[in-house]
Amino acid sequence: MSWRSSFRCSKFRHVFGKPSTRDHSYDGVPITRSVHDNHYCSVNPCFIAVVTECAGGGSFLVLPIHHTGRVDPQHPRVCGHSGRVLDVKWNPFDDHCIASCSEDCTVKIWDIPVCGVQQNLTKARKTLIGHSRRVGLIEWHPTAENLLLSSAYDYKVLLWDVSQAGSVLRHPVRVVLMPVYHRYPSDMLLLSVSFNSDGSRLAVTSKDRRVRVLDPRTGKILQVSSSKSHRANKVLYIGSLKMLLSTGSSPWNHRQIVLWDPDDLSEPLYEEDLDGSAGVLFPFYDPDTNMLYLAGKGDGNIRYYELSTEKPYINFLTEYRSLLPQKGIGEPGRTTVDDRSTEGGLFYLLFLIMLHLHRTESARYRFTLSFQSGVFQEDLYPMTAGNQAAMTAQEWLSGINRGPVLMSMKPGTRVANPYPETPAEKGLVRQLSSLRFEMGPADGAVTRTDLNFMEEVDGLNQPFSSHCQDIHVLFQLLQAFYRQQDEIRGLREQLNQKDARITQLELEIKNTRNNMRATF
Repeated sequence: MSWRSSFRCSKFRHVFGKPSTRDHSYDGVPITRSVHDNHYCSVNPCFIAVVTECAGGGSFLVLPIHHTGRVDPQHPRVCGHSGRVLDVKWNPFDDHCIASCSEDCTVKIWDIPVCGVQQNLTKARKTLIGHSRRVGLIEWHPTAENLLLSSAYDYKVLLWDVSQAGSVLRHPVRVVLMPVYHRYPSDMLLLSVSFNSDGSRLAVTSKDRRVRVLDPRTGKILQVSSSKSHRANKVLYIGSLKMLLSTGSSPWNHRQIVLWDPDDLSEPLYEEDLDGSAGVLFPFYDPDTNMLYLAGKGDGNIRYYELSTEKPYINFLTEYRSLLPQKGIGEPGRTTVDDRSTEGGLFYLLFLIMLHLHRTESARYRFTLSFQSGVFQEDLYPMTAGNQAAMTAQEWLSGINRGPVLMSMKPGTRVANPYPETPAEKGLVRQLSSLRFEMGPADGAVTRTDLNFMEEVDGLNQPFSSHCQDIHVLFQLLQAFYRQQDEIRGLREQLNQKDARITQLELEIKNTRNNMRATF
C-alpha cells in the first residue's frame, strides 16, 4: 500500500452520509437482475430513471424526484425496447430527454413529459440503428449539444447527432472505433468511457484492461497504459486537476485506485490497494470541491477522498457504511444540491433486499458537510457547469473546443453565457427544459430560480418570471396530484385486505358447514 500522510487538515474532514427517511425514499422498485457492470439508474434535477426487470423486452421507470414513497407495481414504464435495457443517461442540457441502449442492438431517445410518465411510453423520438450486437454503453458529450456516443459488443464506437431529421437514424456522424478487416481485438470492446471537460479527449478502458486516451473526432489512440501492474475496469477524467483516475485490480486481485497523467500513461502517478473484494468500483468526482466518491457494486460502503495536485494526490476522508449491498448508483450533479443545508453531494443508491418475493428498493442518500447552514459559502459552492450547451454538434465536429458554460450556485444570481446562443436554446420548450428547480421533500418549494432576467418567448418580449410562477403553480398541482395518488393507493390496499379477509371468512363458514354435515 502506498505511503500516505497520517494527518492533513481538510475543510471536508466532517463530511458524512445521511440516509433519507422511508417517506423520502423509493420503495418497491423492481430493479433489473442483469449482471452488466453499469449504474442501472440515472438522475437529474427533475427525475430519476431506474432500469427494471421486465419479461419479453426491456423497460425502465421514470419517477419525479419529489414523488417518493412506495412505487405502484403497475406504475407506467418506458418500454419500447425489445431486449433488456443495459444503460440509461439523461441529456445534460435537457431535463426531459433521456437516452437508453439495449440488447436489441438499438439506442433510443425519449421525451419525458413535464408531469412524468402517466402511461406506458412505447414510441421513442429517435431510434439509432447502427450496431449489430447489444449496445452496452452510452455517453452524452459534456459541452456540445445533441452529441451521443454509443459502444456495443460489435466492437464499434459511434458518435450520433440526435438533432438530425427523421425518427430513425442509421448513419452516425463519426465512427470513433471500428473492427479492421473483420478482426475483433480485445482493445476495441469498451468497458468504460469518460470525456474530458471540453470533450476534446476520450478516456476508455477495454477488455484487455488497459487505459487509453483517444481523439474522439478521429479515433486516433494517443496514449496506452501498461497492464502489468493494474488491470483497469472504470476510468474517469479529473479535468480540474488534469489527471485520469481508474479503478480495477492488481495482479494479486486487490481492488485498486490509480491516478495517471493523461499525456503519459507509461507509469501511474499514484496507486493504492483498497481491499480484496470482487465488486466493480464506480468512481464519481465533483470537480468543484475536488472530492472523489468510490462505490463498489455489491458493497455496503462508500469511500470519499479529497484530491489535490500535490503528493500523495489522494487524501482519504472517511466512509459511509450500510448493511445493504448496492446494486447501482446515480449522481444528479451539483445543481441539485441544497446550498442552505450544505450538502456536498446527493446520491441515489439501489439496494437489493432478499425477502420472500425478492422485493427491491431504491433509497436516497445525502452526503452532507457539517458547516453553518443558512449562509452561502463560496468555497464550497464555486462556479459550476450549468445546463446550457457551449456549442452545437456541428461546431464541435468542425474542430472547435469549448469548455462548459459555468453558472453560479448562489441564489438570485445569473451568469451570462460567454458563447453565442445555439438555435435550440430559442423557444419556450427549450427554456422550460433548461430551467432548474430545487424541490423540497415536504412542500416542494422552489429554492433556486432566476426571476430577474428577460427572455423572448414565442416572439414576444415579456418577463420570464411570469412563466416561472406558472411552472411553480404547475409543480404544486403535481404534488397535490401525487399525494392524492398515494391516498388512493393506500385505500386500494385496505380494500384488497378487506376482500382477502371476506374470502377467508367465507372459506371458514363453508368448512364449518361441511363439518356439521359430516357430523350429522
